[in-house]
Amino acid sequence: MKPSPDLLSPENHALVLIDFEGQMAFATNSIAISELRTNVAIISGASKIFNVPTIVTTVAEESFSGPVFPEIEEFYPQATSGYIDRTSMNTWEDEAAYKAITGLNKNKLVLAGLWTGVCIVGPALSAIAEGYDVYVITDACGDVSTEAHERAVQRMVHSGVKPITSVQYLLELQRDWARQETYVAVTNLMKKHGAGYGLGIQYAHNMIKH
Repeated sequence: MKPSPDLLSPENHALVLIDFEGQMAFATNSIAISELRTNVAIISGASKIFNVPTIVTTVAEESFSGPVFPEIEEFYPQATSGYIDRTSMNTWEDEAAYKAITGLNKNKLVLAGLWTGVCIVGPALSAIAEGYDVYVITDACGDVSTEAHERAVQRMVHSGVKPITSVQYLLELQRDWARQETYVAVTNLMKKHGAGYGLGIQYAHNMIKH
């Protein structure tokens, strides 16, 4: 009855959202931006619902890359969340970001961001080198081409990264529909952002009254 220690729980990890900014999104072609924004909303909402320690970091926000996606701002407003702005492409090489991430004292790190082959590969491989257990939400990442994204994911998996998806992340945190304290928030999040699955939840709630 004991779950695998490889599974994510609200208490055993931190989420790091990296460079979800306009300038990075403009050149992203490996995933439709509408789909990417939806997936970012799901993981941001999930981490907020389950009180997962979450760090939002940007690169050259005011001088080049622009503000973060509104889907992040909705759950983690800059005024209260304090985004960490960097000049380095590798978040792990920025002193403030490194201290913030490692200071959370979570052995499991979950990463998502733009671009996969630069801003995700860098911290993922760096964290693994320091003994962290690293997960990457691959459908909440994107790159300038499908080739760039897929090769980056392949490289990280070869190095020990565990790939997951946005809905998988949310449902792995919920784990049991009997957890009523988060049930309503999770199903409401999926009704809004869960595409066909969300419509199915809405249908069930209205037609079956479940």
